[in-house]
Amino acid sequence: MKRRIAAILLTAGIFWALIEETSAHLITSLMGSRLAEFIRALFREQETEESSSANIDDLGGMDQWIEQAAEMTSLDPELIRAVIAVESGGDPSAVSPKGACGLMQLMPETSRILQVTDPFDPRQNIIGGSRYLRHQLDEFGELDLALAAYNAGPEVVRRYKGIPPYRETQEYVRLVKAKLAESK
Repeated sequence: MKRRIAAILLTAGIFWALIEETSAHLITSLMGSRLAEFIRALFREQETEESSSANIDDLGGMDQWIEQAAEMTSLDPELIRAVIAVESGGDPSAVSPKGACGLMQLMPETSRILQVTDPFDPRQNIIGGSRYLRHQLDEFGELDLALAAYNAGPEVVRRYKGIPPYRETQEYVRLVKAKLAESK
């Protein structure tokens, strides 16, 4: 129940920021950080109340979900691990200032499209994030562009006809590829 409330509040904060066009960046920044802290507190409390097989320390469980997602999407499991490492550092309760949630940092609208009902559930997040990454790879045909689309959005990659000139996105592509190379 707490996860649903947190997801609803997070979504409301993001949509409010979008409605307020003149100060969207400011509102997203302010509400994003407040909501992120609220959501983290909710999940810290919940983690102490229940023992869950979704515990991030249960690497066998996470490995199983990564392998399952890799099999479902025909992605290299090491690529999925690299994206998780860069996106969230392996923290299933991570929330970005922009509102991305969970291990693979899914935005609320992306979660909805992918039918991820709980972006903080590691299994759902890994499978949903992997499906989204597979879609980007299918659309753009090469890893660099797929990673850029995963980070900045496919519409931005289409607009720039390549990796956008955003330092964050360029660094993201570099870091994921470096993590992937380390694993080989």
